[in-house]
Amino acid sequence: MTLALYSGKVAGKLLFAQLMTLVLFSVLFALQSPRAAASAAGGGLAAWLPNVVFMLFACRHQAQAAVSGRIAWSFAVGEGLKMAATIALLVVALGMFKAAFVPLGLTYLSVLIVQILAPAVINNKG
Repeated sequence: MTLALYSGKVAGKLLFAQLMTLVLFSVLFALQSPRAAASAAGGGLAAWLPNVVFMLFACRHQAQAAVSGRIAWSFAVGEGLKMAATIALLVVALGMFKAAFVPLGLTYLSVLIVQILAPAVINNKG
């Protein structure tokens, strides 16, 4: 999610759409079992929370004066934090909590797909 391309308002809408996807999949998997619902929530959070961290990091650094090279460095650090958080959350969900792989994976991928597709829909409507 490159915030340089989106305003804070669009980024907020994108994060909200991702959160609603996470909730929807968790509720649908809750019909199967509580373990599947928790696994789906873990997978969705592994995709959503790092995006929130990245958004906060990018907005914090975007407010400062743009110095040549600083934007690229800020983006690289933000993406590094995002990747580390994603890996850590997936390891915790799969390793420590023994989450079911299918609900976790489907929800994780669905939230990522919303991240890719939602900006086009948001930009066409707004």
